[in-house]
Amino acid sequence: MRAVIFDGKLKYITNHPIPDIPAGWARIRVQMAGICKTDMEIIKGYMGFTGILGHEFIGIVENCEDSTWIGKRVVGEINAACGKCDLCDIGLGRHCPNRTTLGILDLNGCMADYCVLPIANLREVPPQISDDRAVFTEPLSAACEILEQLKPERWERAIVLGDGRLGILCVWVLSTVLSDVTLIGHHPEKLKLAQWCHLKTADNIDEIKSGVDIVVEATGSSEGINQAIELCQPRGKIVLKSTVAALGNFNLAPMVINELSIVGSRCGQFKDGLKILEKYPDMPIERLITARYVIENARTAFEHAAQSDTLKVLLEMR
Repeated sequence: MRAVIFDGKLKYITNHPIPDIPAGWARIRVQMAGICKTDMEIIKGYMGFTGILGHEFIGIVENCEDSTWIGKRVVGEINAACGKCDLCDIGLGRHCPNRTTLGILDLNGCMADYCVLPIANLREVPPQISDDRAVFTEPLSAACEILEQLKPERWERAIVLGDGRLGILCVWVLSTVLSDVTLIGHHPEKLKLAQWCHLKTADNIDEIKSGVDIVVEATGSSEGINQAIELCQPRGKIVLKSTVAALGNFNLAPMVINELSIVGSRCGQFKDGLKILEKYPDMPIERLITARYVIENARTAFEHAAQSDTLKVLLEMR
């Protein structure tokens, strides 16, 4: 089968073996996959991953032991948990210490003609949700994780730092429950694309009044945490979405003095992302698509995805 792999170098190949189907798993014919920042970091050495890249996809179930799934259009939770540990027992399989992760940790990803996932990970896509919207289920669900973790109140004021694709998705999700939400970024064209509902945008953080209840850090840079600390009011909450290993120099004193809560936020549940897509058909997800390429042009697609003005690049397998 065709596949986009990383083995120290990014490669497109045509002779990768079609994956076998373990017991309790399904084989999915991938229709479309998205390139995200994690993929870009993996080809720089993040996680030490080698194999087929990709974890954002929409596809059709081709084969599995439960025939009721065959032919269904699906997305899939990316963490394949053991199902036996204490964290799995309380519904936190995405934190299972024995998990594998699609295209990230010990499990071949979805930038190929086929991928495999546990049947328990599959989520059927409602017919009214297009492929172009469904392929965003994974990052949109990650944005929804903020709502699960914080359970924000309508009156709270929120700011999202970073006008990349994840920052925009976070501000859209927060706008569904909060009346005062602002996206701060440095790219006028991205801030324009992000406009939806009642949210506000700004390109100069110095003009923003501090004393914010919730600050989401999605800049992808080490300086974002300092900005978040400065903006947050006493007993406010900072949500870290950037997976930046080196935080640089920052002052911990304001965090103690102002009793700030810092929450790391990663994967969300796909049921939440799909629910948002169903409930808000006017959420302009398709605006985030910068370009699409056939899988044969994967190297060019990755080069495009690395450009600063890019939001989302899609790979099509059809």
